[in-house]
Amino acid sequence: MFRAIADVLRQIAGAIATVVTLPFRALARLFGGASSSGRRTRSPRRA
Repeated sequence: MFRAIADVLRQIAGAIATVVTLPFRALARLFGGASSSGRRTRSPRRA
């Protein structure tokens, strides 16, 4: 009985963690993509 309740709580916590981290992952992709593309455009100018 307690094991089933613990499993349900783990699943709920996992879902909450996923929803909470999604915006941060999206921001990291946006800023990561911007910085990497910025580096690509800067390197030919230096050379």
